[in-house]
Amino acid sequence: MRRLLKGLAILAFMLLLGIIGLISPAGYVEAFCHGDPQAQTFVPLIKDPEQRRAEANTYLTYPEWHIVYAYDGLAETLKNGDEYQFPYWESVKGFWTTDCALTRIADAHGGADTDTRLTIATIGVSFTLEMGLKAAYEDTIGRLTAWWRGPEKTPQDIVARDMAIDYAAFLRQVPWYKYPFQKSIDALRAAPSDGSLRALERRFALGTEWRSKIAYAGAIASAVGVAGEAKLTIFSAVTDIDAKRLAGIKDVRVVSESGGSILIETPRYDLFTHILADIARAGGNIREIAGNDDIMLSATVKTGETSPLLESGQLITRLPRTGFGNDRVLMSVKVGELANILREWPIADPGIEHIFDY
Repeated sequence: MRRLLKGLAILAFMLLLGIIGLISPAGYVEAFCHGDPQAQTFVPLIKDPEQRRAEANTYLTYPEWHIVYAYDGLAETLKNGDEYQFPYWESVKGFWTTDCALTRIADAHGGADTDTRLTIATIGVSFTLEMGLKAAYEDTIGRLTAWWRGPEKTPQDIVARDMAIDYAAFLRQVPWYKYPFQKSIDALRAAPSDGSLRALERRFALGTEWRSKIAYAGAIASAVGVAGEAKLTIFSAVTDIDAKRLAGIKDVRVVSESGGSILIETPRYDLFTHILADIARAGGNIREIAGNDDIMLSATVKTGETSPLLESGQLITRLPRTGFGNDRVLMSVKVGELANILREWPIADPGIEHIFDY
């Protein structure tokens, strides 16, 4: 009995240490990463509360995108390699270091409410746990079975690669919990197996992971259903372009014209970046977005390179782009300069990666 109690005590202590380790980065951000608010003198054209969004949100949306980019990097790794080669812990480190830097600048632009901070902390802890579990498994059992298999991928590895590529693309516009994981499970089941250790291990490991995500996705979808989904469109004020020509750009809805500015409604997320680029190429300028005059963008640059692009705004942070051989930079720029930046720099790699709406 004493040995049993001692074992349970050790297990409880290790569990406690694990929990502390998971939540400590979020605690550090809350304790040491806040900044001072700055007076905002900008007078917006967009005044309808339903069409406006908090300016700090442009910086606070990045943590969710960091997870998108992590899966982007994993997909890139799997094109020619295996899961164990992805730098899981570097990706986790990138999440929390950027969260710290972005919390400081967000505070200068109005800061985040408690619900937003709690949401970021929750997804950060969840991401850390997921990456930690994947690293622990893939760097041991996964690495062993990949070594046993040799250089040629099994059909199960091909399913994993294709799923990662499809999943990374899906996440750019749609929440992860809407992804059809069952389709990947079916493809894994249908993939021919030669009975090798790697084939059996991949079928078990990936099937278990994707079934777990189906269960978790159901819980998240239910919670979102109660709280309400995020708005999928955003309003912007555009100048120096004819309304008819503007309306001809895909996914742009002209709402009204006033004082030389045209109010438009467009989709958010990944499509938004490309729509703004289309407007800029058509000669238009973006005066404000959702009532704000500051916005964040990310760009990719060669590792260690000092690109002229970095002079376009305020550099917030620079970090390795996990899964790729270059860097990602996050910059705060004036909305009024967006069109000029998009005309000068392509949406490409290297180049402009994403404009973060609110």
